[in-house]
Amino acid sequence: MATDIATRSGDWERFDRRKKLLRYFGLLGTLIVTLASWQALGVRYTYLETAPEMTFNLFQRMYPPDTAYAPEIVAPMIATVNIAVVGTMVAILMAIPVAYLGARNTTPNRYTYSLGKFLIVASRSVHVIIWALIFVILFGTGTLAGILSVAFRSIGFLAKLLSEEIEEIDETALEAIQATGAGRLETMMYGVVPQVKPAFIGISVYRWDINVREATIIGFVGAGGIGMELQTRINFFDWNGVLTILIAILLVVMFSELFSAYVRKKVR
Repeated sequence: MATDIATRSGDWERFDRRKKLLRYFGLLGTLIVTLASWQALGVRYTYLETAPEMTFNLFQRMYPPDTAYAPEIVAPMIATVNIAVVGTMVAILMAIPVAYLGARNTTPNRYTYSLGKFLIVASRSVHVIIWALIFVILFGTGTLAGILSVAFRSIGFLAKLLSEEIEEIDETALEAIQATGAGRLETMMYGVVPQVKPAFIGISVYRWDINVREATIIGFVGAGGIGMELQTRINFFDWNGVLTILIAILLVVMFSELFSAYVRKKVR
């Protein structure tokens, strides 16, 4: 009631004058930085003028899709999904101890906490394409490089979200288990794991969904999967084959998105 009266009388405001000025100047500064960055990039506006015509011309060359070519992309597409599955599983196995070290309430000391945070940041700061280039150099082209690039990119994502879930668990449950004489391992298994299990499953499935999409592009640098086939079709200017591959990628990504959403809904 008091709030309604204050609002009608004009006495109450969400932000005071100082905060309003800071918000306005912050917005203005963001706009200035964006415009300055655009100018520094030296974007050629002539390309924007011809883009609609070029796009229409490209779609004309791509249509219709080459249905006779479709059976040839089944194996690379299956390989792409397998790269995402195996890469996610490898990432999960490596992310669990990293998350344990990166959570304040489970890490043994501040040095291990710093190590866990460093591993999380190191994994997340390197793009999957860069990881793919590194592993292609080390192991050559093929699915092994793809699996490792997807896995190393995923460790930071999984460990970060899992460590945050671990930090939000109910500490009284851990104290009750420790009061029975349980050690560190038993406390982890019976106090931490049951509380973070639903979130962990959801995070893992969500990451697999992301990895399916990433696995479709790492082939451009030789890391296996449908991306290598797509790069080959582009190099040969086989635009009908390119459209066929793009449709296949779209269908697989849509399925992974629906499956991921269904599983995450079930484990809530």
